Amino acid sequence: MPTAEEQKLITMNKDVIRLERESVIPILKPKLIVHLANLIEHSSDRAEFLKLCKRVEYTIRAWYMLHFEDLMQLYSLFDPVHGTHKLDQQNLSDEIDILEQNFLRYLFQVMEKSNFKIATNEEIDVAHSGQYLLNLPIMVDESKLDKKLLKRFFESHPRENLPDFADKANLDNDNVEKRNYPYFLYVFLFSILLSTSGYIMLALKLDKVFSRKPPSRRKKDPKEDDGIISEVEDDGLYVERIRLENMDLSFRNLLSQITIQEPTFDRIIVVYRRASSRTKEERGIYVKHFKHIPMADMEIVLPEKKNPSLTPMDWVKFLVSAVVGLIAVAGSLEMPKADLWVMFAVLSTVIGYCAKIYFTFQQNMATYQNLITQSMYDKQLDSGRGTLLHLCDDVIQQEVKEVIISFFILMEQGKATLEDLDRQCEELIRDEFGQNCNFDVDDAVDKLEKLGIVCRDTIGRYYCVGLKRANEIIGMTTEELVLKAKQGSGLAYDFTTAETILYTITCVSCVPKTDAKSSASVSYLHARGEPSDGASRTIALRHESP
Repeated sequence: MPTAEEQKLITMNKDVIRLERESVIPILKPKLIVHLANLIEHSSDRAEFLKLCKRVEYTIRAWYMLHFEDLMQLYSLFDPVHGTHKLDQQNLSDEIDILEQNFLRYLFQVMEKSNFKIATNEEIDVAHSGQYLLNLPIMVDESKLDKKLLKRFFESHPRENLPDFADKANLDNDNVEKRNYPYFLYVFLFSILLSTSGYIMLALKLDKVFSRKPPSRRKKDPKEDDGIISEVEDDGLYVERIRLENMDLSFRNLLSQITIQEPTFDRIIVVYRRASSRTKEERGIYVKHFKHIPMADMEIVLPEKKNPSLTPMDWVKFLVSAVVGLIAVAGSLEMPKADLWVMFAVLSTVIGYCAKIYFTFQQNMATYQNLITQSMYDKQLDSGRGTLLHLCDDVIQQEVKEVIISFFILMEQGKATLEDLDRQCEELIRDEFGQNCNFDVDDAVDKLEKLGIVCRDTIGRYYCVGLKRANEIIGMTTEELVLKAKQGSGLAYDFTTAETILYTITCVSCVPKTDAKSSASVSYLHARGEPSDGASRTIALRHESP
């Protein structure tokens, strides 16, 4: 339910939007692991816990690698740069449609695992209700976009709660508007999916927003739905939008600093295909990744944008000026003695005013082009294969953190029901790290059961095995064998790798310099199979730093 302050905003008829709490755990994995390890009292248990964390990560990464490899291989066939050549080489004309549908299916699965979700009509309306950077209307050239790819996919993979325009082009949305736009948006907070007419798909990550599903404690039995709306827990955030057009015109507002409050898409992924020409069938699928896009200026990321033309107001000014000028000239001609200088002055004024409108528009056009170019340069994170790699890594990092937190709670608190485990995990994240999230306990418990380190008793409560037993169940991983082989062959481990630097920097920034903390950090490096003298040198460097 909304808090008292949020309820006050709603009752005051403020411009308020509801944002769902995100499922993403907004904590760096190294910081999370080291901090949890330092909460363990005995050093031997800390060492076992750190070893378990690495084995969990290695195992989960191995689970997903085959799926990710299939995704990458399929994308190589639809890469806009080299994909056509590979398709021609392999002569896959009969299987192309099936392969592209498989690619989209894998892509959607990875997005959902990364906490992307379909955008809603309301969110799209919010996105289109204001403008900040852009003062010219942005339109998509539908003739340059393929209209079959996503429509065919959603016909074979139907989704619930598709936007209102889904019958026009079968889109997947979480932020959609009712206008007939030829694009598809998938929003990411680590997620949202947004679409509008099935030709394009964009995936967005909204800053502090939408969760992919509510936790299990909020699930509702459909048998209990007897037409009466029951009061359920509303775990959303109610945020007031503060915009210039909604502010009172006063000297105080004009002379003081004003704070604008508007939701921002933290990440957006745009997926689309260009339209085929008469001579060439287009098979390339574009995947582009953007960051920090204000909701009000979401149109910046849309592909195949038309150059804006004169606005209706510009045309009104232009035509009114022309009509007034013609009337003035006609009136001058009807006078017995027409003054040529007066006629010349009137015509010059009209022509000058029309020229001003035209050149002002051209200046706005130049500003628009520069803004779009600069925004794309500054805000584009990656495209194509790089975007897919980002998504794959996001999935692994999120899954590992969910499993580690859930196991830690069961290890420290003992047996717990699914609802209690969900609540305790969220409390741990809030109390120890000062962050809030909608913890996905179902996914975490499912992974723990697959690993074989969590069981359920006769009354449905979950409990974990001991740390040493958990490490025995998972067993030696391939990565550990490789590291051991490198050490056995006398190869020195490279301590300048990005991963080692990240763990060290994280420990420096978030862990007090005590013997217990240093011990946990050293044990973590040991768990990765690194030489003890190297680990000691790393910790020594940390203690010498200010």
